[in-house]
Amino acid sequence: MPHEKNAAPGAATRRHFLAGAVAATAAGAATAQSFEFKPQQRYPDPSVQVLDPQFAKYRIYSSSVEQIATGMRWAEGPVWFGDGRYLLVSDIPNNRIMRWDEATGAWGVFRQPSNFSNGLARDRQGRLLTCEHLTRRITRTEYDGSITVLADGYNGKRFNSPNDIICSKDGAVWFTDPPFGIAGHWEGEKAAPELPHGVYRIDPGGAKLSQVLGDLAGANGLCFSPDEKVLYIVEGRHQPHRVVWAYDVGPGGRLSGKRLHIDAGGPGALDGIKCDEFGNLWCGWGSNGAVGANPADLDGVMVFNPEGKAIGHIRLPERCANLCFGGAKNNRLFMASSHSIYALYVEARGAV
Repeated sequence: MPHEKNAAPGAATRRHFLAGAVAATAAGAATAQSFEFKPQQRYPDPSVQVLDPQFAKYRIYSSSVEQIATGMRWAEGPVWFGDGRYLLVSDIPNNRIMRWDEATGAWGVFRQPSNFSNGLARDRQGRLLTCEHLTRRITRTEYDGSITVLADGYNGKRFNSPNDIICSKDGAVWFTDPPFGIAGHWEGEKAAPELPHGVYRIDPGGAKLSQVLGDLAGANGLCFSPDEKVLYIVEGRHQPHRVVWAYDVGPGGRLSGKRLHIDAGGPGALDGIKCDEFGNLWCGWGSNGAVGANPADLDGVMVFNPEGKAIGHIRLPERCANLCFGGAKNNRLFMASSHSIYALYVEARGAV
């Protein structure tokens, strides 16, 4: 991988990374099953389901779900780079970050190995922020391709496996740290957790790391409301169902006023979430694996209004783990869904 500042001893060099990337690209981008997708011919696309009349204004009548790439094992953490017109997405078990080019449709390896990266985001200067499972840390890719380690532990203990990440308008970096990546050898390396399932904040200057929450079971996706006065966080191991909590954000990132915003109310697997300019939450959705659950009825993206009411369901043939807004007008929804990436133009833009 690229040369690292403050990297662990024995880390691979930039030369090794480039050689690996070229070899992977030469062998072909797909190292998992690729799946054919038959798009809907009819408008409006019946896959875009209006659950409440409120959602109708966000559905574009002549826009349909498209599969833009496939061939991954578990797609996660998409992030849009508008200045380069490309999308990055983590393919966690394949230990790589993939890149889809909007201008050409090219699909290939951006970084391999990726240290089993999961969540991806951009900071306020446009640099790539990465949650790495294998190294259990948060990194930033600099303009020259070198990598800076922003944080790899708290109070002398290693993180579990940083999962999802966002950057607020003031430059602070927020991320969740559940144990999913150390639970086995599929998304990292099996290890014992050293810290509670936490939510952390790196201050805008990067000098201070704070644990803002330590009481959630499997803290997962997170995002801000458009005005950044509310932080939404998915509790992925909440019982009996997965939920989204809402918190008021105070000075210095202090959180208060915890309240239930969304209850999956069944086997729906809330995962990554994004907020649009109107305060709606667009949530990765699918089955949580419960006995009797029917994934075909659940897979896709669920949309909830600012009051937490389900108003829309974008049905996909695969479970959607995470999503982001992008495109020239920030109104194209990219959905990282198990093996594939799907896209849909909507009449709403991402809040960030």
